[in-house]
Amino acid sequence: MNSGLQGGNVPLNIGIFVAFVAVTLVVVFRSGRGSRTASDYYTGGQAFTGRQNGVAIAGDYLSAATFLGITGSIAIYGYDGFLYSIGFLVAWLVALLLVAELLRNTGKYTLGDVLAFRMRQRPVRAAAATSTLTVSLFYLLAQMAGAGILVSLLLGISGDAGQAVVISAVGVVMIVYVLVGGMKGTTWVQIIKAVLLITAAAGMAAWVLAKYGFNFSSLLQGAVEEGGPNGERLLAPGGKYGVSGTSKLDFLSLGLALVLGTAGMPHVLMRFYTVPTAKEARRSVVWAIGLIGACYLFILVIGYGAGALVGPARIVAAPGKENAAAPLLAQELGGPVLLGIVSAVAFATILAVVAGLTITASASFAHDIYANVIKRDRIEDKDAEVRVARITSIVIGVIAIVGGILAKNQNVAFLVALAFAVAASANLPTILYSLYWSRFNTRGALWSIYGGLGISVVLIVFSPAVSGNAKAMFPHANFDWFPLQNPGLVSIPASFVLGALATVLSGERDADKFAEMEVRALTGLGAEQAVAH
Repeated sequence: MNSGLQGGNVPLNIGIFVAFVAVTLVVVFRSGRGSRTASDYYTGGQAFTGRQNGVAIAGDYLSAATFLGITGSIAIYGYDGFLYSIGFLVAWLVALLLVAELLRNTGKYTLGDVLAFRMRQRPVRAAAATSTLTVSLFYLLAQMAGAGILVSLLLGISGDAGQAVVISAVGVVMIVYVLVGGMKGTTWVQIIKAVLLITAAAGMAAWVLAKYGFNFSSLLQGAVEEGGPNGERLLAPGGKYGVSGTSKLDFLSLGLALVLGTAGMPHVLMRFYTVPTAKEARRSVVWAIGLIGACYLFILVIGYGAGALVGPARIVAAPGKENAAAPLLAQELGGPVLLGIVSAVAFATILAVVAGLTITASASFAHDIYANVIKRDRIEDKDAEVRVARITSIVIGVIAIVGGILAKNQNVAFLVALAFAVAASANLPTILYSLYWSRFNTRGALWSIYGGLGISVVLIVFSPAVSGNAKAMFPHANFDWFPLQNPGLVSIPASFVLGALATVLSGERDADKFAEMEVRALTGLGAEQAVAH
């Protein structure tokens, strides 16, 4: 068996990918022609139905981590690998029950709109924008790293310079999507990508099951046999998060970050503003849960299929290691043609997600920092805010390219889990306190956001994910004094405590403003005027 994808047809892979980019660019140009106002650029003019937005949310959420990282984790670790899927899916119940409808009613474009409703505008908007930019950049790192891994697999480019060129090309296409299409163009790219990804995953899952007579037990047995002496561990807990105390805490920390992170992810929250009503926002989440749940079931089959038909040894030996499981399985099933199709879908996944992240980050800077903090909501040129958002998207694109080059050898699903930990630490406590606690005030919000953000980032920097072992970002350095791979177990409770403590210690109160916000959040009364322009 070869260790890479030497059997792949490089011109075919490139051709399928270029065709996808060409089609989506046409869609982006056509849909983005009317994106002139801030509402058009940030929310697509709130013109999408709940079903369309639900498909787009699925396209935004089913990232390279889902398709590459989780498939590989299931193929190598079995049961423990699938826990990523469970965490990502269960997280949507938090978003549906606690956040989606209320957030849609109280905000307009960004997280900063919700916080500024009843708190001092400038400090909370600055804090919300800082958090949004940090989380978006963490998530962008994961997607760009996924792009580098795919390229090394499909085009035989193993050198750092070659991967850097292709990561740069992905970044440039992403910037074009956002500059030209705004939210409307980005949404249609995400819808197209969601359909392609779910269709490809369903097709591969059916193909794998067909090889085992549509008997899932036979598939699991095949994975166990191919796994060698340790094959039985694929069906039981402990393959990745073993029996040691630290491993169990690591798993608990990861689960907490995944379940609570979705409701704090800025690019997910921003999607609730692209529909006209809170009812449609709720409908969006229901559609998203259905589509995402189905895709995770397909990925469970694909992951064990990769373990059975390709084998963990071959996956680990390939460039990109566990991230190579899905492309290797595609090659095993359908040769170069299916490999090219699956790889193009994976590229589409990366492009769609990074476009959504970029527009979220640029909107937060332009709307919260530029329009409300710097200009104090006194902008004479109505096009200036959108112009600043477009410039910001270029800057963020460049930063994402550089970061993606540095992080290209990391496990994609793991990088995403870190982004979820930062989002759950910095954003979720503040959102829940703002929506549900009448005493919550500006000082509490600032302590919660900056405290959660600072603690989570510091713990990540000093964790085994960054240094101290062969799989770390800096394998030859050694400053990993924090024992857990994911900081969520410490940083999320700390953020809740900091927000509550600062609120209680502060004498600031505005019960009338909370009452007004509560009525708007629950009824939608006056929701369209949440931010004056």
